[in-house]
Amino acid sequence: MGAGRLYAAVARGGFRRYATYRSATAAGVFTNTVFGLILAYTFIALWDAKPHLGGYDQAQALTYVWLGQALLAVMAVMGGGFEEELIERIRTGDIAIDLYRPADLQLWSLAQDAGRALFHLLGRGVVPLAFGAVFFDLALPADPLTWIAFIVAVVLGVLVSFSIRYLVALSAFWLLDGAGVTQLALIAGIFCSGMMLPLNVFPGALGEFVRALPWSSLVQAPVDVLLGTADPLPTYAFQGAWALGLLGLGRLLQSAATRRVVVQGG
Repeated sequence: MGAGRLYAAVARGGFRRYATYRSATAAGVFTNTVFGLILAYTFIALWDAKPHLGGYDQAQALTYVWLGQALLAVMAVMGGGFEEELIERIRTGDIAIDLYRPADLQLWSLAQDAGRALFHLLGRGVVPLAFGAVFFDLALPADPLTWIAFIVAVVLGVLVSFSIRYLVALSAFWLLDGAGVTQLALIAGIFCSGMMLPLNVFPGALGEFVRALPWSSLVQAPVDVLLGTADPLPTYAFQGAWALGLLGLGRLLQSAATRRVVVQGG
Protein backbone atom coordinates (compact mmCIF):
# COMPACT_ATOMS: atom_id res chain seq x y z
CA MET A 1 0.00 0.00 0.00
CA GLY A 2 1.38 3.43 -0.95
CA ALA A 3 1.86 6.12 1.66
CA GLY A 4 -1.04 8.20 0.35
CA ARG A 5 -3.42 5.25 0.41
CA LEU A 6 -2.22 4.29 3.89
CA TYR A 7 -2.93 7.69 5.41
CA ALA A 8 -6.24 7.94 3.55
CA ALA A 9 -7.21 4.63 5.16
CA VAL A 10 -6.16 5.98 8.56
CA ALA A 11 -8.33 9.07 7.99
CA ARG A 12 -11.30 6.88 7.07
CA GLY A 13 -10.68 4.84 10.19
CA GLY A 14 -10.67 8.01 12.28
CA PHE A 15 -13.98 9.05 10.74
CA ARG A 16 -15.57 5.65 11.42
CA ARG A 17 -14.21 5.57 14.95
CA TYR A 18 -16.03 8.74 15.95
CA ALA A 19 -19.11 7.77 13.95
CA THR A 20 -19.63 4.80 16.28
CA TYR A 21 -20.26 7.08 19.28
CA ARG A 22 -23.80 8.06 18.27
CA SER A 23 -25.03 8.85 21.78
CA ALA A 24 -22.01 11.05 22.45
CA THR A 25 -22.55 12.83 19.12
CA ALA A 26 -26.21 13.48 19.92
CA ALA A 27 -25.25 14.77 23.36
CA GLY A 28 -22.63 17.01 21.79
CA VAL A 29 -25.12 18.45 19.30
CA PHE A 30 -27.55 19.14 22.13
CA THR A 31 -24.84 20.78 24.26
CA ASN A 32 -23.60 22.95 21.37
CA THR A 33 -27.15 24.05 20.61
CA VAL A 34 -27.98 24.94 24.22
CA PHE A 35 -24.70 26.77 24.69
CA GLY A 36 -25.32 28.54 21.38
CA LEU A 37 -28.69 29.75 22.67
CA ILE A 38 -27.08 31.11 25.82
CA LEU A 39 -24.39 32.92 23.85
CA ALA A 40 -26.89 34.15 21.24
CA TYR A 41 -29.09 35.93 23.78
CA THR A 42 -26.02 37.26 25.57
CA PHE A 43 -24.76 38.69 22.28
CA ILE A 44 -28.18 40.18 21.50
CA ALA A 45 -28.10 42.06 24.80
CA LEU A 46 -24.49 43.12 24.27
CA TRP A 47 -25.05 44.32 20.69
CA ASP A 48 -28.25 46.15 21.72
CA ALA A 49 -26.11 48.11 24.18
CA LYS A 50 -23.16 48.55 21.80
CA PRO A 51 -24.23 48.26 18.16
CA HIS A 52 -21.47 47.36 15.67
CA LEU A 53 -19.16 46.18 18.46
CA GLY A 54 -16.01 44.75 16.92
CA GLY A 55 -17.16 45.85 13.47
CA TYR A 56 -20.09 43.40 13.41
CA ASP A 57 -23.77 44.20 13.21
CA GLN A 58 -26.13 42.05 15.30
CA ALA A 59 -26.83 39.56 12.50
CA GLN A 60 -23.09 39.06 11.98
CA ALA A 61 -22.54 38.67 15.72
CA LEU A 62 -25.24 35.99 15.90
CA THR A 63 -23.74 34.25 12.89
CA TYR A 64 -20.43 34.29 14.73
CA VAL A 65 -22.06 32.52 17.69
CA TRP A 66 -23.53 29.66 15.67
CA LEU A 67 -20.48 29.21 13.47
CA GLY A 68 -18.38 29.06 16.63
CA GLN A 69 -20.58 26.26 17.97
CA ALA A 70 -20.35 24.45 14.63
CA LEU A 71 -16.54 24.64 14.72
CA LEU A 72 -16.03 23.88 18.41
CA ALA A 73 -15.62 20.11 18.04
CA VAL A 74 -14.13 20.36 14.55
CA MET A 75 -11.21 22.40 15.84
CA ALA A 76 -11.03 20.44 19.12
CA VAL A 77 -10.79 23.80 20.88
CA MET A 78 -11.38 22.06 24.21
CA GLY A 79 -9.37 18.96 23.33
CA GLY A 80 -10.80 15.52 22.78
CA GLY A 81 -8.68 14.48 19.81
CA PHE A 82 -5.72 12.16 19.33
CA GLU A 83 -3.55 13.98 21.88
CA GLU A 84 -4.97 12.30 24.98
CA GLU A 85 -4.23 8.82 23.66
CA LEU A 86 -0.78 9.87 22.45
CA ILE A 87 0.12 11.33 25.85
CA GLU A 88 -0.96 8.09 27.52
CA ARG A 89 1.15 6.02 25.11
CA ILE A 90 4.15 8.22 25.86
CA ARG A 91 3.56 7.84 29.60
CA THR A 92 3.35 4.05 29.41
CA GLY A 93 6.23 3.67 26.94
CA ASP A 94 4.03 2.14 24.23
CA ILE A 95 5.04 5.04 22.00
CA ALA A 96 8.29 3.18 21.23
CA ILE A 97 6.28 0.76 19.10
CA ASP A 98 4.77 3.66 17.15
CA LEU A 99 8.13 5.29 16.53
CA TYR A 100 9.65 2.08 15.19
CA ARG A 101 6.83 1.58 12.68
CA PRO A 102 7.53 2.46 9.03
CA ALA A 103 4.61 4.94 9.11
CA ASP A 104 5.40 8.48 10.22
CA LEU A 105 3.90 9.27 13.64
CA GLN A 106 3.05 12.89 12.78
CA LEU A 107 1.36 12.04 9.48
CA TRP A 108 -0.46 9.09 11.05
CA SER A 109 -1.79 11.34 13.82
CA LEU A 110 -2.70 14.05 11.31
CA ALA A 111 -4.65 11.56 9.20
CA GLN A 112 -6.54 10.33 12.26
CA ASP A 113 -7.33 13.89 13.26
CA ALA A 114 -8.51 14.78 9.75
CA GLY A 115 -11.04 11.94 9.91
CA ARG A 116 -12.18 13.13 13.35
CA ALA A 117 -12.55 16.73 12.17
CA LEU A 118 -14.56 15.75 9.09
CA PHE A 119 -16.94 13.67 11.17
CA HIS A 120 -17.49 16.48 13.67
CA LEU A 121 -18.04 18.99 10.87
CA LEU A 122 -20.85 16.82 9.50
CA GLY A 123 -22.04 15.21 12.72
CA ARG A 124 -21.86 18.10 15.19
CA GLY A 125 -21.46 21.18 13.03
CA VAL A 126 -24.42 21.19 10.66
CA VAL A 127 -27.28 20.85 13.16
CA PRO A 128 -26.38 23.74 15.52
CA LEU A 129 -25.78 26.05 12.56
CA ALA A 130 -29.07 25.02 10.94
CA PHE A 131 -30.88 25.55 14.25
CA GLY A 132 -29.39 29.04 14.54
CA ALA A 133 -30.36 29.86 10.94
CA VAL A 134 -33.98 28.82 11.59
CA PHE A 135 -34.53 30.69 14.85
CA PHE A 136 -32.26 33.74 14.45
CA ASP A 137 -31.55 36.31 11.78
CA LEU A 138 -28.10 35.25 10.58
CA ALA A 139 -25.87 36.89 7.98
CA LEU A 140 -25.12 33.73 5.99
CA PRO A 141 -23.84 34.36 2.46
CA ALA A 142 -25.66 33.16 -0.64
CA ASP A 143 -22.53 33.04 -2.80
CA PRO A 144 -21.18 29.44 -2.96
CA LEU A 145 -17.66 30.78 -3.55
CA THR A 146 -17.76 32.38 -0.10
CA TRP A 147 -18.66 29.01 1.41
CA ILE A 148 -15.78 27.37 -0.47
CA ALA A 149 -13.43 30.05 0.84
CA PHE A 150 -14.75 29.33 4.34
CA ILE A 151 -14.11 25.57 3.98
CA VAL A 152 -10.51 26.27 2.92
CA ALA A 153 -10.05 28.40 6.05
CA VAL A 154 -11.58 25.59 8.14
CA VAL A 155 -9.12 23.05 6.67
CA LEU A 156 -6.19 25.34 7.46
CA GLY A 157 -7.61 25.92 10.94
CA VAL A 158 -7.72 22.16 11.54
CA LEU A 159 -4.05 21.96 10.51
CA VAL A 160 -3.13 24.66 13.02
CA SER A 161 -5.23 23.00 15.71
CA PHE A 162 -3.55 19.65 15.07
CA SER A 163 -0.10 21.24 15.14
CA ILE A 164 -0.73 22.84 18.53
CA ARG A 165 -2.14 19.65 20.06
CA TYR A 166 0.69 17.56 18.61
CA LEU A 167 3.22 19.79 20.36
CA VAL A 168 1.21 19.52 23.57
CA ALA A 169 1.27 15.72 23.32
CA LEU A 170 5.01 15.55 22.57
CA SER A 171 5.75 17.62 25.67
CA ALA A 172 4.99 14.45 27.66
CA PHE A 173 8.33 13.03 26.51
CA TRP A 174 10.09 15.53 28.76
CA LEU A 175 7.42 16.34 31.38
CA LEU A 176 6.22 12.73 31.81
CA ASP A 177 2.71 14.04 32.49
CA GLY A 178 1.06 16.25 29.87
CA ALA A 179 -1.83 17.35 32.11
CA GLY A 180 -0.40 20.77 32.91
CA VAL A 181 0.43 21.68 29.32
CA THR A 182 -2.93 20.31 28.20
CA GLN A 183 -4.76 22.57 30.66
CA LEU A 184 -2.76 25.61 29.53
CA ALA A 185 -3.54 24.83 25.90
CA LEU A 186 -7.22 24.40 26.80
CA ILE A 187 -7.39 27.83 28.44
CA ALA A 188 -5.54 29.44 25.54
CA GLY A 189 -7.83 27.72 23.05
CA ILE A 190 -11.00 28.91 24.77
CA PHE A 191 -10.00 32.55 25.15
CA CYS A 192 -7.62 33.10 22.21
CA SER A 193 -9.51 31.31 19.43
CA GLY A 194 -12.53 33.61 19.59
CA MET A 195 -14.81 30.85 20.80
CA MET A 196 -16.22 32.79 23.75
CA LEU A 197 -16.00 36.31 22.32
CA PRO A 198 -14.85 37.64 18.94
CA LEU A 199 -11.23 38.71 19.12
CA ASN A 200 -12.18 41.89 17.24
CA VAL A 201 -13.82 43.25 20.37
CA PHE A 202 -10.59 43.02 22.39
CA PRO A 203 -9.20 46.55 22.78
CA GLY A 204 -5.94 48.01 21.51
CA ALA A 205 -2.70 46.08 21.86
CA LEU A 206 -4.46 43.14 23.54
CA GLY A 207 -6.66 42.66 20.50
CA GLU A 208 -3.69 42.81 18.13
CA PHE A 209 -1.79 40.34 20.29
CA VAL A 210 -4.51 37.67 20.50
CA ARG A 211 -5.29 37.97 16.80
CA ALA A 212 -1.62 37.29 16.03
CA LEU A 213 -1.59 34.03 18.02
CA PRO A 214 -2.12 30.70 16.23
CA TRP A 215 -5.39 30.01 18.09
CA SER A 216 -7.11 32.80 16.15
CA SER A 217 -6.86 30.52 13.10
CA LEU A 218 -9.35 28.10 14.67
CA VAL A 219 -12.54 30.16 14.94
CA GLN A 220 -11.95 33.86 14.31
CA ALA A 221 -10.26 33.46 10.93
CA PRO A 222 -12.76 31.07 9.28
CA VAL A 223 -15.76 33.01 10.58
CA ASP A 224 -14.39 36.32 9.30
CA VAL A 225 -13.86 34.75 5.88
CA LEU A 226 -17.49 33.62 5.78
CA LEU A 227 -18.78 36.97 7.04
CA GLY A 228 -16.69 38.82 4.47
CA THR A 229 -14.92 40.89 7.12
CA ALA A 230 -11.51 39.44 6.20
CA ASP A 231 -9.88 38.86 2.82
CA PRO A 232 -9.39 35.12 2.22
CA LEU A 233 -5.86 35.20 0.78
CA PRO A 234 -4.19 37.09 3.67
CA THR A 235 -6.13 34.90 6.07
CA TYR A 236 -4.87 31.76 4.33
CA ALA A 237 -1.32 33.11 4.41
CA PHE A 238 -1.61 33.74 8.15
CA GLN A 239 -3.05 30.29 8.87
CA GLY A 240 -0.63 28.56 6.51
CA ALA A 241 2.39 30.25 8.06
CA TRP A 242 1.37 29.10 11.54
CA ALA A 243 0.59 25.58 10.29
CA LEU A 244 3.94 25.21 8.53
CA GLY A 245 5.89 26.65 11.46
CA LEU A 246 4.17 24.52 14.08
CA LEU A 247 4.28 21.36 11.95
CA GLY A 248 7.99 21.94 11.44
CA LEU A 249 8.52 22.39 15.17
CA GLY A 250 6.55 19.22 15.77
CA ARG A 251 8.82 17.40 13.33
CA LEU A 252 11.90 18.59 15.22
CA LEU A 253 10.49 17.52 18.58
CA GLN A 254 9.46 14.16 17.13
CA SER A 255 13.02 13.60 15.91
CA ALA A 256 14.40 14.53 19.32
CA ALA A 257 11.91 12.20 21.01
CA THR A 258 12.84 9.36 18.64
CA ARG A 259 16.53 9.77 19.49
CA ARG A 260 15.64 9.77 23.17
CA VAL A 261 13.70 6.51 22.80
CA VAL A 262 16.51 4.90 20.78
CA VAL A 263 19.12 5.87 23.39
CA GLN A 264 17.01 4.62 26.29
CA GLY A 265 16.13 1.45 24.37
CA GLY A 266 19.75 0.81 23.63
